[in-house]
Amino acid sequence: MEAVLLSVHVLAGIVFVGGSAVAASLFPRYAPVAAGSPADVSGERSRAVAVALHRITRGYGVFGLVVPVAGIALALVQGRMSEIWLNISMVLTVVAGGVLALQIYPRQRDALAEPGDAKGLRTLSMLAGIYNLLWAVVVVLMIVRPGA
Repeated sequence: MEAVLLSVHVLAGIVFVGGSAVAASLFPRYAPVAAGSPADVSGERSRAVAVALHRITRGYGVFGLVVPVAGIALALVQGRMSEIWLNISMVLTVVAGGVLALQIYPRQRDALAEPGDAKGLRTLSMLAGIYNLLWAVVVVLMIVRPGA
């Protein structure tokens, strides 16, 4: 049972968390901007790509809930729920999920509904970086397991 839970936990993390992290990071590059904006000098902007990345962010973010569910089930089976590294990882996972659901996804939706300036997209890039950094810390905690 442990092997199955660990496999689901790791594979879901790679596919769903990784996918949402990449989509959130790439979205600002392709998001439409207001006509004549200096942010549109690259010529890379594509509303269709931005819409696809927005859908991936949402879909993979929702499916990413498998990661903490499988992780908690695994921790319960292994009797590790009281270990501090695991509790810190769970808190960081909740924070990362909150950043994705409450900041990144709504800002992507707004950027698609009404193209703005580069400042909003820079903020979105920063939030994607924070999301990715939170997951990187969780991965390090899962590997190093301080105090375990």
